[in-house]
Amino acid sequence: MSEIIIVGSGASGVHFALSLLKKGLKVKMIDVGYEKPDNLNHEDSYKELKENLKDPVSYFLGKEFESVVSPEFAKEIYGFSPGKKYIFKKPEGFNVSEEGFESLFSFAQGGLAEAWTGGSYSFNDDDLEDFPFDYKDIEPYYNEIAERIGVIGTDDDLAQFFPYHKNLLSPLKFDEHSELLDKTYIKNKDKINKMGVFMGRSRIAVLSKDKGNRKACDYSGRCMWNCPTDSIYVPSITLNECKTYNNFTYVSGMKVSHFKYENKKVSDLVAENIYTGEQTSFKVDKLAIAAGTLSSSKIFLDSIYYNTGKIHKLTGLMDNRQILVPFINLKMIGKAYNPDTYQYHQLAMGIQTEKPKEYIHGQITSLKTALMQPALQSMPLDYKTAIFLGKNLHSALGVFNINFHDYRRDENYISIKKDNKNTIMQLKYSPAEEEKARIKFALGKVKKFLGKVGAFVPPGQSHTRPMGASVHYSGTIPMSKEKKPFTVTENCKSNDFDNLYFVDGTPFPFLPAKNLTFSLMANAARVADKEF
Repeated sequence: MSEIIIVGSGASGVHFALSLLKKGLKVKMIDVGYEKPDNLNHEDSYKELKENLKDPVSYFLGKEFESVVSPEFAKEIYGFSPGKKYIFKKPEGFNVSEEGFESLFSFAQGGLAEAWTGGSYSFNDDDLEDFPFDYKDIEPYYNEIAERIGVIGTDDDLAQFFPYHKNLLSPLKFDEHSELLDKTYIKNKDKINKMGVFMGRSRIAVLSKDKGNRKACDYSGRCMWNCPTDSIYVPSITLNECKTYNNFTYVSGMKVSHFKYENKKVSDLVAENIYTGEQTSFKVDKLAIAAGTLSSSKIFLDSIYYNTGKIHKLTGLMDNRQILVPFINLKMIGKAYNPDTYQYHQLAMGIQTEKPKEYIHGQITSLKTALMQPALQSMPLDYKTAIFLGKNLHSALGVFNINFHDYRRDENYISIKKDNKNTIMQLKYSPAEEEKARIKFALGKVKKFLGKVGAFVPPGQSHTRPMGASVHYSGTIPMSKEKKPFTVTENCKSNDFDNLYFVDGTPFPFLPAKNLTFSLMANAARVADKEF
């Protein structure tokens, strides 16, 4: 039996692998594969952890206080918990040179989606306008992935932006703040909709009922510190499922360098042991690269360089620009906050634009167990006033995360440059000329919406995240109906090499505003079904 080799264990890679395994095909996955640390005190709630842990400060803030965001408001105000630090660990010698871009990488088991917040929004026909297939072609795979991972959602006002598909679970219980926003929206719905603004339930990869060995959300408040019940889906769950198949081989501790080829066919995959530096070569029948857009692109560029000595540039790098808008809900001021709730966004928003594919996507998170410091530190307050407001505004605080679409443009690219025996990844990104106008338009809509639901944005608090911060990277080797160099077919088969596939975000020819991880998984399952 021939073997398919997959590089990477992220969201795309594991679902591509599982689809192949279910067909009885032989799969070998090559991965660096840093492992998740053990979760402490599984039965404790967030509140109980603070009381029962021997060193709660290190657990919540980090041994070196790495989860405390420094007051560089112009740079970034969003941080990850210490328990997720392993996700962003890089192998020794991995370097990046970048301009206008602040990239994140993961070499962990499960990849970058081990740190996601679960947003699972299907692309519609407007989003897929530049793709060589329609919604009806990928819908069965949205249904399948929703069944595999567990996604909550309802058929509400947002279905016009992301279709209501099969296998969605009923939503979780609202936290008090989100419920108030929802009720106020419904009460003022006609006026808000006339603004071209619509709100509804987030589609989230979290369980509202037990699924196999995974338990339904128990509202322990521990979402941000690695869910102890696996109710929030992460790709390492599917990786562990793949490991139960006899036709699956998982090779960890290996960082892929490049592939060798002859006559437009990949012959060998070269990887280096991250602990010993020893190189290993794997014979290739068929190769699927799913290392994440940036790493997958570098493997491709390095392969051409090591085989020919030529350095190329892959244009069209895309990412979602994000704006964080902290807000205060006047009706929640002074109320005690409840940590025993689901911690991530429970509400989402869509803002209509002149071009439907350029719709603006938003997620609304009411602040519960997240650190208040990033939201308050930029305010011109003395210590006592900050403490007072912290206690009385906690339950009233929320954050609006606005996401924008992105197009492929030649000025945005990934390339490599020589560095002794190795190469360094080079990234360059420049915003579109119309970005400032887009941001101004979206902020105006959001602030008007918040006013309609009894909330407001404190002056100067809107924060534009650095490009690269959303980690929704895509577009460098796009799908194309024409057989052109550095493109792939409708089913993500390389037009340069006959036995090479890209099954992550690399082939996406357009990036809608909504989170792309759910679509990455669905597309990977589609490719496995159509091409193998």
